[in-house]
Amino acid sequence: HFSVAALLVTLLLVSCNKEKPNNDKSIFRLNLSIPLTSLDPAFASDQSNTWSVNQLFNGLVQLDSALNVVPCIAEKWEISDDRKTYIFHLRNDVYFHDDACFPNGKGRKLIADDVVYSFYRLIDPATAARGNWVFQHIVDSVNAFYALNDSTVEVKLQEPFAPFLQRLSIQYCSIVPKEAIEKYGKDFRSHPVGTGPFKFVQWEEGELLILHKFEHYFEKDAQGVQLPYLDAVNIQFNTNKSTEFLKFLSGELDFVSDIDAALKDNILTKDGNLQPKYSDKIKLLKGPYLNVEYIAILMDTSLQIVKESPLSFVEVRKAINYGFDKNEMLLFLKNNRGIAATGGIIPPSLLPQRGDSVQPYGYVYNPDTALQLLAAAGFENGVGLPEITFHTVEQYQDIAVYIKDKLEDIGIAVKIETVDSRLLREMRLNATTVMFRSSWIADYADAENYLTVFYGGSEAPPNYTRYHNPVFDSLYMVAVAESDETIRKNLYYTMDSLMMQDAPVIPLFYDEVYRFVQKDVSGMDPNPLNMLDLKRVKKAE
Repeated sequence: HFSVAALLVTLLLVSCNKEKPNNDKSIFRLNLSIPLTSLDPAFASDQSNTWSVNQLFNGLVQLDSALNVVPCIAEKWEISDDRKTYIFHLRNDVYFHDDACFPNGKGRKLIADDVVYSFYRLIDPATAARGNWVFQHIVDSVNAFYALNDSTVEVKLQEPFAPFLQRLSIQYCSIVPKEAIEKYGKDFRSHPVGTGPFKFVQWEEGELLILHKFEHYFEKDAQGVQLPYLDAVNIQFNTNKSTEFLKFLSGELDFVSDIDAALKDNILTKDGNLQPKYSDKIKLLKGPYLNVEYIAILMDTSLQIVKESPLSFVEVRKAINYGFDKNEMLLFLKNNRGIAATGGIIPPSLLPQRGDSVQPYGYVYNPDTALQLLAAAGFENGVGLPEITFHTVEQYQDIAVYIKDKLEDIGIAVKIETVDSRLLREMRLNATTVMFRSSWIADYADAENYLTVFYGGSEAPPNYTRYHNPVFDSLYMVAVAESDETIRKNLYYTMDSLMMQDAPVIPLFYDEVYRFVQKDVSGMDPNPLNMLDLKRVKKAE
């Protein structure tokens, strides 16, 4: 590990003395700092897995840059009047990559049976897929998916579910060939066979992943040119974000996502833009990110740990929400990367700021109101208020300390306990922490994805707060069955507002995507899900 001082010296040398990048222009090089654990789409649960899987596989539908559902393997579809039956018409030019699992090692055409097989595999308990929740409570596990003929698939829902097409865009719903699963079994994780723009060549775990252009890929650009433009993708695995950025500055990598906190002041100005010394060397692309960082509070009052906590008082939870300045926090600790979360749990890029007709909700910094709320709970100026333990991880230590200091100014004593992320996951799962650092990155572009985290019918995960409000739950059931988008959004506003009045969370900030790319790279504009899609990326000759 570098020391910060050594890093900055190296940065200075690199920025003055940039090497010529590798001459082979059509190989795209990146690093993943989180280990890749599987190339099986059923297990595409974190960024490294989803980014890699997204190059190798396709689903029935995909999202465009504005997060609208558009065709992919399915070229069109119909929805029945009762909105319980979906008929998908498949393209007839989609082929699986060449592989030894097929006769003569040649990839075959994808047909409707492949879709049916892939979806049943996803919900089969024997697969133990991370993504089995996609169809949970929505379809019958036995009579849901049918191949009407080779190019037509029927999906039957138990009840109308408005975000269904959005859910189908998730990487979990990628189509896989039965032959490959039968031949490779569990080893399909390291021997993927898909229909995506790139095909698998080599994976040395923790070292590198090599993908090559798939010559028979079905998608073309607006001018009729076959995608992808790149010849190959070369992915390294270095867990040190500072080392990653140095490799990028020296031209060894074409792209880096986000930045190590130790480098932020050297690379970025206080308002989150590139320092002038880098602006002629690299490009910074940024945009909204459907990721909310927040503090969660355990709400199940049947648990002794909750009964004994002052956080069982709604006034105390609200006082914490009012008790520190989120804008100041972002300026000091993150060079203004992100937007202060003064609204609800749903990011404004997904559910835009409310119009005049809807009452705004959320919390802005107001220490006077916080003190009034503490007094109303019987803890005037914090007198008699027991110390609150806040569990977080190393990466968020600076934010935790900032919040602790500000809350102590109004009489709320906080004890920070830093644990590793695996232990924090267990504590959240087993309800052994009352106040804990959390975040939610959207899986798809419908606000229901955030609200399901607080739906009483959801277990942990995702409902780690064990929040349960019967009014919220009944609105949730109405909203997911509502086909009129305007009505559904108004229901979402109401639910978000209702949940924030109960304050099971303290939203901190709505995140932003930061992408650093070399000057010769185009087609890397960020999308709000921060999905890596390389099929339209070009490197200038």
